[in-house]
Amino acid sequence: MPLVESNGIKMHYEEQGSGDPLIMIMGITAPGSVWEAHAAEWEKSFRCIIGDNRGVGASDKPEGPYSSAMMADDYAGLMDALGIEKARVVGCSMGSIIAQQLALRHPGKVQSAVLMCTWSRCDRYAAAVFEHMKHCKARLRPEEFMNYIQLLIFTKPFWDGDESYQGLLDGRVEASSGDAPQPLHAMEAQAAACIDHDVYERLGEIGAPCLVIGGRDDIFTPSWMAEETASAIPDSDLHLYEGAGHAFHWEKIDDFNPRVRDWLLAH
Repeated sequence: MPLVESNGIKMHYEEQGSGDPLIMIMGITAPGSVWEAHAAEWEKSFRCIIGDNRGVGASDKPEGPYSSAMMADDYAGLMDALGIEKARVVGCSMGSIIAQQLALRHPGKVQSAVLMCTWSRCDRYAAAVFEHMKHCKARLRPEEFMNYIQLLIFTKPFWDGDESYQGLLDGRVEASSGDAPQPLHAMEAQAAACIDHDVYERLGEIGAPCLVIGGRDDIFTPSWMAEETASAIPDSDLHLYEGAGHAFHWEKIDDFNPRVRDWLLAH
């Protein structure tokens, strides 16, 4: 189990593939292993570095609160430990706000960034959703909490498909039987990082090219958040999938994987 000392914690990561380094940062509650179906494609072109965020997986889970800046420094330390001077970065949801901070706090380390289902500041609705996630985590059984997350991130067509629906059921079973559940304090600490993230006024400082990508029907981090973020980053592209939600990267995976690969290869 590869571990490095970074920013005061032991941080777990995995590597697969070869080529230029690609740092892959997952979202709230999720370990890096959730990248599996995407890394399987991108490893053909890149050296994929897949971390477990502070507070989840096999990385340390200190008391919070955490911040997006703190977690960006975790990844900067991971890159230093691995001898990586500069990398492309892909961040999903909370991972995307960490990627924003990495580009702001350590600009020399970021060649380009893909910001998935992203935001640059929370409004009252978004903050309330994250607060409710904390309440659900505290009160629901693991499989019930997973069901709530699935309701937030997948759209109706995904629920209607027999194969994709079976995947949702399997995810709930896995959540109920997993041997390394995220502790409540760590989930609350990650949620604090999401709520308090506010770099909208600084996005113009990002010099790396960015692809802002999401789902038009996202109810968790609505599309206005992606549009606002993209409009404020000087060198950015925006793509929103029609008929897809927060988990657009699963709902549209056949288009998403090669689209992101090709964009990264071009940037």
